[in-house]
Amino acid sequence: MLPISYTNLNSSRITRDGTASSASRYRRLIPEYFRRIFHYPQMDIEYTFWIMFYLCFNPSRVYRVTSWHKQTKNQWARDDPAFAVILVFFMAIASMSYAITFHFLSFLNVIKVMFWAVFVDFITVGLLIATIGWWVTNKFLRVSVHNHSVDQSVEWLYAFDIHCNSFFPLFIILYVIQFFLLPILLSNSLFAAILSNTLYIIGFSYYYYVTFLGYNALPFLQHTVVFLYPIGILFALYIVSVVMGKNLTVSIINFYFGFQL
Repeated sequence: MLPISYTNLNSSRITRDGTASSASRYRRLIPEYFRRIFHYPQMDIEYTFWIMFYLCFNPSRVYRVTSWHKQTKNQWARDDPAFAVILVFFMAIASMSYAITFHFLSFLNVIKVMFWAVFVDFITVGLLIATIGWWVTNKFLRVSVHNHSVDQSVEWLYAFDIHCNSFFPLFIILYVIQFFLLPILLSNSLFAAILSNTLYIIGFSYYYYVTFLGYNALPFLQHTVVFLYPIGILFALYIVSVVMGKNLTVSIINFYFGFQL
């Protein structure tokens, strides 16, 4: 059964003709989103974990809820920052575990690894990807509006939601599963290289697949299959990396911790 978010369903200002004022909605949405980061009781943790579970096993079910969210909140994006907050917490714990495992034990080194993982890999890259996705979809993929149709556009915060949703399975694969397979992945064998590179292509392919599902859930977009095209490039790079015997886990560890394995 779908957990229900008990946040205020009337957060949007309604005009006389029954439609929400776009300017009012965005003025209220952004401050509320960031304000709730510092108010744990206002976050719907149960719903967040429900999303995380199904993103790993049935991501299409998550986006079937999107239409419900649009009907009740009059916006496609989540107004609850719980998902991003919990994911940042998980990433901080995971990156600290990597730092300890590779003997980056000084306080500054641990903070540096955590900062890079959270604020560069997830937030900065995520802001860039969300902005590109938001611009591309609104510029090129929107269906032409007819005379009696309501003009709709992709909300930037929804594009960031898609990034967060797509990043979580990637986090499970490339931060959690990879961590427990490190004794195998860091060996010099061809098997280790194939296993490592397979983890990376699965992780990033899943990222683009969930991204596709997110934009495909919007009824006013067309040709969203373009978000699956990078998977073909990833597969070609995977073949090249295996032929060259390149172990991506070793390369990433060398990059983060600055020593040769």
